[in-house]
Amino acid sequence: MVDWLWSFSGSKETLGVALRTMSICTPMRKRLVGVLLIALFGMLLLACYPDNPQSTFDATGPVAQSQLDLFWMIFWAALVVFIVVEGVLVYTIIRYRRKSEDYDPPQTHGNTVLEISWTILPAIILAIVAVPTVTTIFDNANSPSLAGEPAIEVEAVGYQWWWEFKYDDPNNPGNEIVTANEMHIPVDTVVNVTLTSPNVLHSFWIPKIAGKVDVVPNNINKLWIKAEETGSFLGQCAEFCGVAHANMRFRVIVESSAEFDAWLASQDEPALEPVDPLAIEGKTIFEGNQAQCWTCHTVSGSAKAQGTVGPNLTHVGSRTHIASGIRVNDQKNLREWIADPDRVKPGNLMAATAKVYTEPTSKLTDAQVSALVRYLQGLK
Repeated sequence: MVDWLWSFSGSKETLGVALRTMSICTPMRKRLVGVLLIALFGMLLLACYPDNPQSTFDATGPVAQSQLDLFWMIFWAALVVFIVVEGVLVYTIIRYRRKSEDYDPPQTHGNTVLEISWTILPAIILAIVAVPTVTTIFDNANSPSLAGEPAIEVEAVGYQWWWEFKYDDPNNPGNEIVTANEMHIPVDTVVNVTLTSPNVLHSFWIPKIAGKVDVVPNNINKLWIKAEETGSFLGQCAEFCGVAHANMRFRVIVESSAEFDAWLASQDEPALEPVDPLAIEGKTIFEGNQAQCWTCHTVSGSAKAQGTVGPNLTHVGSRTHIASGIRVNDQKNLREWIADPDRVKPGNLMAATAKVYTEPTSKLTDAQVSALVRYLQGLK
């Protein structure tokens, strides 16, 4: 073997250096693997830290809290079972390890008492765990509004790859107030959410407020939520739905009842008419035949912009984020989004279908993009 290695190494001195290097590298590799495993374990722990935006260990509502309580109960039960089983296994390995003088023991082909025991005991444990599990499932499935507690109704529609939210118009029964990617709700109030999808399977998930519920095409699912703290909470599609699935986010804005009522009233108003010359130019481009933004988007108050393919933009300037919640809604990000949406959010349908992105002769100039940004930022 050494001669074979020597034939490729060139000299015995070179071979000796190589072998010594290998002997040194082996413990170094072991230490490196150890460091990487520790780092991986640390990252897993950080992912569970309550301050993480998508941590489920910082429940802020009764639904999320009941799910967290159930998790801890099952976790500790599983931990006890793990310790007992692994303890017996380790004891058996040490106590009955084979010694050099041992002979082959007689083979046991069955033990009725043990087999009945390890069948009945897990069944009892599962039956005990099943009681709070079923109770939690039914509690989370039945909204408190069924018992008379006041609630508001919201419809959440999952598109590829953004969310639309619809509210009943308090000033015009039968009419709907429509927004996108930001769901506003009042604190300490039951919210019944109806989930629908016109395309593929999605999953509605607000980690700190409620667990996941699937959004199924041609089917209506429901859940109820109740937030106990004001603030902004990150939501996410939790079911793979296509190329931009990871960027199908949304935010839940929890505010006081007075703030929510004021927001709802503002959303019921038509879009503000631009007065700034650059914004007026932006509206002309928005409704023009080159950009044709109006064919996919709605702007309330506009006779032309009544599209339903993309998000409703009536009050887009008042939203905290754009591009389904992945970019802060400021001038720089909005400009980058309009100029090259596929770079900001790969796979989005606007970049794939709008002719200003698919036809080089229709591409918007920098001046046109600036005008559109000014117009959209004024829609508040």
